Amino acid sequence: MFLRLLVAALGATATLTVPAQATALTLTLPRPGGPHPIGTAELYLVDPSRTDPYTGSKRELMISLWYPAKPGGGDRAPYLPPAAAALYIKDNGLSPQQVRLPLTHARLGAPVRGTRLPVLLYSPGNGADRGDNTAVVEELASRGYLVVTVDHTHDSSHVEFPGGRVETHTMPAGTPPEAQVELRSSDMRFVLDQIAVLNGGGDPGAGGQAGGHRLPPGLRGAFDLGRVGMFGASMGGATVAATMLKDPRVKAGLSLDGPAFGPVVRAGLSRPYMLMSARADRAVMPELATFWRNLRGWKLNVKIEGAVHASFGDAEVLYPQAVGLLGWTPEQLRQQIGTLPPERGLAVQRTYPVAFFDRHLRGRDSSLLHGPSPRFPEVTRVP
Repeated sequence: MFLRLLVAALGATATLTVPAQATALTLTLPRPGGPHPIGTAELYLVDPSRTDPYTGSKRELMISLWYPAKPGGGDRAPYLPPAAAALYIKDNGLSPQQVRLPLTHARLGAPVRGTRLPVLLYSPGNGADRGDNTAVVEELASRGYLVVTVDHTHDSSHVEFPGGRVETHTMPAGTPPEAQVELRSSDMRFVLDQIAVLNGGGDPGAGGQAGGHRLPPGLRGAFDLGRVGMFGASMGGATVAATMLKDPRVKAGLSLDGPAFGPVVRAGLSRPYMLMSARADRAVMPELATFWRNLRGWKLNVKIEGAVHASFGDAEVLYPQAVGLLGWTPEQLRQQIGTLPPERGLAVQRTYPVAFFDRHLRGRDSSLLHGPSPRFPEVTRVP
């Protein structure tokens, strides 16, 4: 997540300190722009059919549901659960007296608004968490999508399980990207199976409510499993393509600056696929170029001028808030998030995914997907 990356960017010998009397820096997320309030709930899943290659035990996952909500529910959900947040701050050489992670805009356990909602799956980047694109996830949920975010255990950085156990990034160095993507794709297909259980009124959570979760009211029939899309950042983008190759339930895929690995590179896809690029450049990534040539359905590649790899996530809005704590110069900040102003970067991040999924899951076309837009001069099409 973003603070770990900030410390790494400063170098191994860097130290972050604030005076003891200083007020903790409280980070914030921008409000979503859709018409609906949102709710969220997390779920602990165990796949009894798979052995985790990193531990030898059964494969465990944590997921979160984000959805348009009716009034009610509990407090606003935290950015990370408490044990993961505490360990995360400590691992970065910080303390709660220095920084507080954001609250989201979603109410814990709020009742679901609506039925047969289009479904979106989200896969984070290598070493990232399912919360790293919360600003985009909240936007989609506020516009009527039921979004399911997934942590890939031992690949993600801090995954908290019921009871406060936290699993960190322990994937062995040198793991081939093809193997990494294959495991992630299996995670996503398993999650889709469990969503079908939820949609039928069942509870696939490991251990039921004793396992640390309570399902929000209104989940039965809330998922339209005929309208499923998927998006992911970086290695999560590669996971999108790999999952689509093996699972026809995913009707449309969006990659946020992600590569392509494995059999899908040569097999291609026949369903809609969109790539939003900063570092993911087909001119210098042969596998991505081959994958793109082999796409047989609707496809679109756009490049965001002034963006960098870290721009595709909450870092775009959280990095600037941490400048005072880090003592960064404006140039150091630009090296991390690019030259695109953060408010413009966020607008692109939120608007284009909504337009893509609205077209391919809801049949609502948008001029944004047909050519240059005066609203977004920083976005150009890559032929």
